[in-house]
Amino acid sequence: MKYLLSLLLTASVLAVSAQDDNAAGEYKKRVLEHTEIDILLNYYEQDGENAAVTGGRGTEELTDFSPTIIVAVPLNDDDVLTINANISAYTSASSSNINPFDGKQSVDPFVASSGASKSDVWGNVVGSYSHSSDDRNRLWNANLSVSAEFDYTSFGLGAGRTWLFNEKNTELSLNGNVYLDTWSLIYPIELRQDEGSSFQQVVPGYDPSFNEHSSKGRNSYSAGIGLSQILSSRMTGYVSADFILQDGLLSTPFHRIYFADKEDYFFENFHLADDIEQLPDSRFKIALGARLNYFVNHRVTLRTFYRYYTDDWGIASHTASIEIPVKITDKFTLYPSYRFYNQTAADYFAPYNEHLSTEEFYTSDYDLSEFSANNYGFGISYTDVFTKGHIWKLGLKSIDLKYHKYDRDSAFSASMFSFGVKFMVD
Repeated sequence: MKYLLSLLLTASVLAVSAQDDNAAGEYKKRVLEHTEIDILLNYYEQDGENAAVTGGRGTEELTDFSPTIIVAVPLNDDDVLTINANISAYTSASSSNINPFDGKQSVDPFVASSGASKSDVWGNVVGSYSHSSDDRNRLWNANLSVSAEFDYTSFGLGAGRTWLFNEKNTELSLNGNVYLDTWSLIYPIELRQDEGSSFQQVVPGYDPSFNEHSSKGRNSYSAGIGLSQILSSRMTGYVSADFILQDGLLSTPFHRIYFADKEDYFFENFHLADDIEQLPDSRFKIALGARLNYFVNHRVTLRTFYRYYTDDWGIASHTASIEIPVKITDKFTLYPSYRFYNQTAADYFAPYNEHLSTEEFYTSDYDLSEFSANNYGFGISYTDVFTKGHIWKLGLKSIDLKYHKYDRDSAFSASMFSFGVKFMVD
């Protein structure tokens, strides 16, 4: 955190210096007039009965509290530095069952372990820099990111370019990103070299044919293109295409697998793993999207979205959503929304205890299964473009409160509460 504060302080000094340099020069409207601070708070909870950690059968109960701060600093008329820092503190019943024997509770896939692995913290910091041309028709940006959790670290970098033409009625954007991840190879407790022998001693016949992963790295490369167009005085459209290539360790080392053609072994009431998830070391994804927004009147707007996704693991999905902002006063807006999602199963998916040991790849992660999902949302927003309200030297620009309810047809559900407030530094 001290490094983040130092970076923000440096950015503020640069901003003041740039303002002094431009004070005597020719006036030009700034891309960002004042420093803006966004504070976001998210609370997420979920539950289900198909945890991948326990081979597709077991509790998926999870809670997560995630505060985020975003600071955008104008360095001069054309340049903006943005810092995004996020911490996610979660408690996961399924992750706790990586080692279900390290607590005092009864050992069962539907009971969360009370041991050390039940909770953890994920952290992420992203720094981005953007520059606009004098006529505001060209923009380029670059970003760097770092994130870490108990079982992986990730470094990312990216860049993008945007062009506006046709009297700013048309916008074309290109972007690319690279993420370099490294796993900490954490296996289910009964498959670890230093612990597995003890299970073999107390469970007669248990002798899994398990090989540790040879690679700890995973790389992701993405490229995208987007085109937006003002179609009429009431309508705007947007189309996009994104391409993602991943290589390296794409399976999760602590996801258990059970084979239908192997004898089952239990310790207390817990099914001991036959193997861990095995997936190909490459994956290519394509996502094609389209948005259409229609301004009904000064109170109501329709925002629609559709995306088609496919990859070389056999998954194809469709996403369709609609949001209808309703402006009830000059400052308050309601945001009802709905999203439908449907996907086919990956070629390598099978439910609990249905894989065969002769297969090359296998997973019981229900995120890779066939399912449909509905997401219902509602939000309310307060906006004051003149920032009349103040907290100390911070002008209150907006407040947002949103709720989303997510339901899958695979006995999985989730809820998310979001609160956001944006300040402008006078």
